[in-house]
Amino acid sequence: MNAQTAIIATTRWTHPIMSTRTSARLLFAIGVLAFALVSNGARADVVTEWNVVALDTFKAANVGGNPLFRALAIMHVAMSDAVNTVQNRYTRYALNIAANSAASAESAATAAARSVLVALAPSQKAKVDEVYAATLGRVPDGAGKAEGIAIGEQAAAAVIAERADDGTNVADTYRPVTAPGVWIPTTPPLFAEYARAKPWVLARADQFRPGPPPALTSAIYARDYNETKDLGGVKSTRRTSPQTDAVKFWTQANLGSAWFEAARQLSAAKALDLADNARLFALLSMASANSFIVDWDAKFYYNCWRPVTAIRNGDLDGNDATERDPGWTPLNATPMHPEYPSQAAIFAGVSAGVYEGVFGPGVGTPIVVTDTVDPKVTRQFDNIKAVVEETRLVRVWGGIHFRNTLEVSDVMGREVAAYLVANSIRPVR
Repeated sequence: MNAQTAIIATTRWTHPIMSTRTSARLLFAIGVLAFALVSNGARADVVTEWNVVALDTFKAANVGGNPLFRALAIMHVAMSDAVNTVQNRYTRYALNIAANSAASAESAATAAARSVLVALAPSQKAKVDEVYAATLGRVPDGAGKAEGIAIGEQAAAAVIAERADDGTNVADTYRPVTAPGVWIPTTPPLFAEYARAKPWVLARADQFRPGPPPALTSAIYARDYNETKDLGGVKSTRRTSPQTDAVKFWTQANLGSAWFEAARQLSAAKALDLADNARLFALLSMASANSFIVDWDAKFYYNCWRPVTAIRNGDLDGNDATERDPGWTPLNATPMHPEYPSQAAIFAGVSAGVYEGVFGPGVGTPIVVTDTVDPKVTRQFDNIKAVVEETRLVRVWGGIHFRNTLEVSDVMGREVAAYLVANSIRPVR
């Protein structure tokens, strides 16, 4: 079994300038767009290609972690609203103007994408505008093109305005818990403000908050403690070489890109048209953004220790089946936020849930995941289920999560996805 998980929140992006590879990928995307958009017909390529451009654009602009998926959701929801203002296939999220079937849907989607990227990553405007010009250059001039552009710009403005007060830009007021005068590690947690953010479509961030983790004195906790201790340590003798390779692959910045890469492959395999593709990516990006919000809400509510803390303090948990290892270190670097639930597992759950909501249960299309650092490195899977399974297991093999956490988190993700599919961007009757 193969796969890739990336821990999107271990660090913030630190790249000061666009890398040569990123610049090349943007230029390549321009060429692909110019080739693909040969007519004014409804083509899914606009959505999938702008997804690639957006990922590269935000990376170059140092937008990563939680804010990256908020930004992707804004772009893809705006594109969906723009397309459906023209085609009226699915309900819209924020744009409330009269439908205009005479406008160009491709121009509308393209203008929406460009407007969001320029607003959220202004330092990359020149590169974005190159792609924008290449895209629109293949759409025949005329009233339909101009009206589509206007619709796209309005859609972008509407979604950006709707998310302006979502709580993601409030001050980080995380309060470290300690006794007066007692030292604790001083590195602040990543994006703690997302625990109080407004989710997409959901009524509130704690709508699918799970129950508490197993008691430290329970048999389940002892089972999970010993599994992670045995398999996840840097010096583990039980973890196999293929398992170690999988951990290293998914420790790259691959997790978020993998689920969008899978969506592009599923879109191509199912031959989605423009409106269906816009819906798929809008739902997936909203689910992805929500995965951080619902996870951070629960993480900071329960504030559970990570394996490295638990295993080095195994004599204090009241469980006779958990033997302390004072020098235990995980294979992966431990993310700077609480253990329960798991962001990676929720992300996998929401992604699989969206795919199943759009394509039906048991999505069996083979998936190839490409390493974002070295494109020559790939992992191949028979289906989405295999990707989900490995992205969960590597969290144990890497020593940063417990098994029960991953199981609970997968359920959370699927509940979030089911609610989104049922309550947003629905078919117009």
